[in-house]
Amino acid sequence: MIQFSESDFAFMSQRGNDPNIVEKQFSFFLTGFDFANIQRNVSIGDGIVRFSDLEIENWSRVYDVYAQEKEIVKFVPASGAASRMFKDLYEAAQTKCLSEKAKLYLGRIKDFAFYSDLKEVIEKNGISFDEVISCENSKIPFEYLLEENGLNYGSLPKGLIKFHQYNNEVRTSLEEHLVESAEYARSGDGICRLHFTVSPDHLDNFIRLVSQVKSKYETRFGVVYQINFSVQKPCTDTLAAELDHQPFRDKNGNLLFRPGGHGALINNLNSLHADLVFVKNIDNVTTEDKLEPTILYKKALAGYLLSLQDKNFEYQKKLERNSLDASTLQDIITFAKNDLCIQFRNDNPTREEVREKLNRPMRICGVVKNEGEPGGGPFWITNRNGDTSLQIIESSQIEMNNQKQKNFLDSASHFNPVDLFCCYKDVHGNFFNLNNYVDPYTGFISEKSFEGRKLLAMELPGLWNGAMANWTTIFVEVPLSTFNPVKTVFDLLHEKK
Repeated sequence: MIQFSESDFAFMSQRGNDPNIVEKQFSFFLTGFDFANIQRNVSIGDGIVRFSDLEIENWSRVYDVYAQEKEIVKFVPASGAASRMFKDLYEAAQTKCLSEKAKLYLGRIKDFAFYSDLKEVIEKNGISFDEVISCENSKIPFEYLLEENGLNYGSLPKGLIKFHQYNNEVRTSLEEHLVESAEYARSGDGICRLHFTVSPDHLDNFIRLVSQVKSKYETRFGVVYQINFSVQKPCTDTLAAELDHQPFRDKNGNLLFRPGGHGALINNLNSLHADLVFVKNIDNVTTEDKLEPTILYKKALAGYLLSLQDKNFEYQKKLERNSLDASTLQDIITFAKNDLCIQFRNDNPTREEVREKLNRPMRICGVVKNEGEPGGGPFWITNRNGDTSLQIIESSQIEMNNQKQKNFLDSASHFNPVDLFCCYKDVHGNFFNLNNYVDPYTGFISEKSFEGRKLLAMELPGLWNGAMANWTTIFVEVPLSTFNPVKTVFDLLHEKK
């Protein structure tokens, strides 16, 4: 057991950290987290639903009806910095010889949405823009894009970066989310509700951007935006460890807490009360002219989920009655297995076992055919309690020395592009406490550094991985055209092809 001093407890109390939770989490530095126990790959008909064109149209119309009476929120994790997006350009700013990617950046610089801003900030300093982009030895086109004396894009979050260039305007990724939500996430009252999770350092910048652009898009799309922000709570930070698994302390002797990864955002999601929540990453956006498949599939999957929820509630009400014949119970079990992809431990579960499985938060995850893109994979997983269910698993959760487990990863047919549809009201209209459905054994430990010293950092179970491990999960195949992540600055050029 870790021995904390009185000042440690006072420090934790000040930050809002529960010492009991800190101690429990810290024990994973000693024991490690569980590797995923993959039972088999998912496939169409065995864990993945594939809609026909007719079904897509039908479920989309169903959603249009539901949307008139539902409160809908789009939840966008947007706190991550864009530094990795510019990795190749950072390297170009520090080396003498330009790489092929650095040359591509210079050659296509006018095709980037931030081109005009970059040109302006360079010329404001009395420098000829045309001269510096044609000079192979100049670091100015890289430094002024990335560093504080220029656009400072290397330190900004992706939501504040200009992604797309149109004839008469340019848009940040945040603005593209406003455009998207007007098309599929407006409630019957005409309100589009969006919630962005951001870092405290950039909250003011996000608020400023929204105040500048909100009315423009409200007028264009005939909606009213309700846009809220939240930050990752300090109480979800995790205590870092020394390499010998002792608590890490800074030079002042204080315990060092670090952000617990995107899994900590389950607390932010838990604070949102809506009938339906769309979850989508900040960088997964495309230009307006290519939105049609995204809109159609978003509406279809949402309609399908809300329909399943209604049927689930209908069956739960039957399960609550004193009299329930064997035939009805069997119908409910068949629905749970075939429609909700629930697996029971035996072929004849009791009424209480069925009720327990149905009475959970529900989500649909869009999955895309695996064509080499990064992302978590959908699998049938058995947890430490012996329950088998559908889960999204990252490669870091797989024991690569176990050839059988690695083969499952290598042969995976689909991956998850963080395209989630969430309903977390129970049959009586109360919201579930989402923290009760987290698998705490699915976190991640990595090596970092602080003040020049190496440390071990702990990330909480990922938002769409372990944080939702005990939800009812349904996978539905969506086309690759609905997945447009911007992982590097060069992904922004894909729109120009």
